[in-house]
Amino acid sequence: MVCQACGTPIAQGVHFCSKCGAQVGTPQPMYAQPPMPMYLPRVHRHLQTLGILWCVLGVYRVVSGLMAMIFFRALTTHNFSNDAWMFGGRFHGAIPPMWMAGFWPFIAVGTIFTAALALVAGYGLLNRAPWGRTVAIIAAIFALIKFPIGTALGIFTLWVLAPGASGLEYDAIADRS
Repeated sequence: MVCQACGTPIAQGVHFCSKCGAQVGTPQPMYAQPPMPMYLPRVHRHLQTLGILWCVLGVYRVVSGLMAMIFFRALTTHNFSNDAWMFGGRFHGAIPPMWMAGFWPFIAVGTIFTAALALVAGYGLLNRAPWGRTVAIIAAIFALIKFPIGTALGIFTLWVLAPGASGLEYDAIADRS
């Protein structure tokens, strides 16, 4: 065999020319393709982001639910059982029916349920728990009706975690941890 760069005879099994240092063996194409970047599958790329977003949504639901309960309670009981409205004087507007005062416990239970579900989904995804994918998919389905933030997060979660290939990938991640 002969070196293609300088013409020096080369022994079999040698990969570089001893005279000029050129690589010998299989000829390299003039325009070689660059190496392909390492591809990370969908679940690997987005799992951390999903976990953080679900935790943020859980905290947001707690805060917004508490504000809704306070507002609804103040509205239905006329400033917490006081006949004077909060800005002084009497409240001369339409008085909400007293049966509406019974709704605030339902708001409280709904808030606690949705916030807990979002926080558990976020915790499960961040810790790569085997049950995290299932809880996140259930939370995503419930979140679809909370436009626009819940809808966006629900669609993103279902896009990442719902396909069958994502289930296999998540199971591989959960088994390693």
